[in-house]
Amino acid sequence: MDIERLEDLVRVVGKAKLVLDLSCRKKDGKYIIVTDRWQKFSDIALDEKTLDTLSMYADEYLVHGVDVEGKRLGIDEELVSLLGRCSPISVTYAGGATTLADLDSIREAGAGSVDATVGSALDIFGGNLPYEEVIAWHQKQQIGA
Repeated sequence: MDIERLEDLVRVVGKAKLVLDLSCRKKDGKYIIVTDRWQKFSDIALDEKTLDTLSMYADEYLVHGVDVEGKRLGIDEELVSLLGRCSPISVTYAGGATTLADLDSIREAGAGSVDATVGSALDIFGGNLPYEEVIAWHQKQQIGA
């Protein structure tokens, strides 16, 4: 990871306008940041230290759970839990959400501090999860917050 480039980005556009995409895959029991269409493992583990260090260069993280992304097989609860425990800044999780129960699991595993995206599972993208139900779920969460 090129910290100098991150510093340059912060200088040019400001930390408040930066979201870091930390796509990761599990390898040898750790989540490792991946690049090049999620095929190349970096040497950087996604852990509390990395999340803390990188928080100086972004306002939010977008974390793709690559092992489940786009497969409609459910979420990676272990990864969501890690994000909920360790991210010092806002974080949005992407990967595997197929049902409203998956959104509930993200809320629970992430201790209420992890946001979520839903992609290919949405009916507007050819999936089975009705977009309107996701909107209603989100609105219900806002009322309960």
